[in-house]
Amino acid sequence: MSKETSPTQKIDYSLLFILFLLAIVSSIAIRGAEPFLQPMLQGYNFVGKQLQWYVVGAIAIIGTMIIDFDRFKMISWYLYGFGMVLLFGLFVEKYIVDIPFADENKGATSWYNFPGMSFQPSELMKLFLIIVLSKIIAEHREKHPINTVKDDFLLIGKILLAASPPIGFLVLQPDMGMTMVYCSIIATLILVSGIKWKIILTVVFSVVFIIAVGVFLYFYFPDLFLKMIQGYQMNRFYGWIDPWNNSGNEGYQLVQSLLGIGSGQLEGKGFHVSEVNIPEGHTDFIFAVISEQFGFIGASIVISLFFLLIYRMIHIALESNDPFGSYLCAGVIGMITFQVFQNIGMTIGILPITGLPLPFISYGGSSLATFMIAIGMVLNVRSRTRKFMFD
Repeated sequence: MSKETSPTQKIDYSLLFILFLLAIVSSIAIRGAEPFLQPMLQGYNFVGKQLQWYVVGAIAIIGTMIIDFDRFKMISWYLYGFGMVLLFGLFVEKYIVDIPFADENKGATSWYNFPGMSFQPSELMKLFLIIVLSKIIAEHREKHPINTVKDDFLLIGKILLAASPPIGFLVLQPDMGMTMVYCSIIATLILVSGIKWKIILTVVFSVVFIIAVGVFLYFYFPDLFLKMIQGYQMNRFYGWIDPWNNSGNEGYQLVQSLLGIGSGQLEGKGFHVSEVNIPEGHTDFIFAVISEQFGFIGASIVISLFFLLIYRMIHIALESNDPFGSYLCAGVIGMITFQVFQNIGMTIGILPITGLPLPFISYGGSSLATFMIAIGMVLNVRSRTRKFMFD
């Protein structure tokens, strides 16, 4: 018989404090980038708008915490269906017939545009996918506590069956950056789902083999390789592999980012001081702005804040005595970790440019709101975690 101890702290104030510090960093970085934006963007109060979204996100966190996270399991498929309807609307706009509020931008149809705001449904669908996959894994493990190879393959099949439709719509938009985020969520949840390591390693080696085949085709059968990918994707690839020889077009963003980061040196040039034109400095390349103005020290502080955020969420996931809650946290951790790694990686040239924002720091309403709701889900799990004596 177990006896419940006195309830632990309901709200994780350390996680909220880290979030508060990220909001401060975001405001300073966006303000530092504003004077150097394109003329058409001058005079727009991006910081004020970002803080408004932080307020909206704070309300969303409160709303998310009010509902017991176990309720998410009950409505998971309804949320999933709602997200799929939104993605299907973008598919209709791109391939069938024009619909109101959905427009193509830079070759991709990923947004709904309403008066005064834009909305990217794939952002919300990330959370719905996490909830559905967490439900699938938790219920599968409840039915099959002692897993066999057959059970593991069955679970992988369920996960892929649920994840394939939204990923398919993302590929058709096309939005490869968001597709990679979805794959990171799937990979994280598979990793923590208890599937045998020999199966996971087989999948990993299969992915490595596919990448190796792609590299082989690129060097030895370039014509075939070019037929497999779209032109804009190839341009981004060239801009990443050889940015200096493509600095006039595809590699311009990366070259400017590298110049900005390198010129910041240890302490940076100072707030509102910039000698490098960094495109999208308030959004996708905000890390380059931070590095130029605040140097290695400022960049290290930002990376440290993300490390503390992820560490705290891992601690909450491990503490939870509800498998569904742990999987929810794991999905959020995988999503945020990958986007931080991808965004910073693309600004320093170790990863291709995908257009993914830096979580909690880049300017963007739907992205910020999504990440705030995700934090609300983690806080929800933490607030309903109980410790028992003799457990």
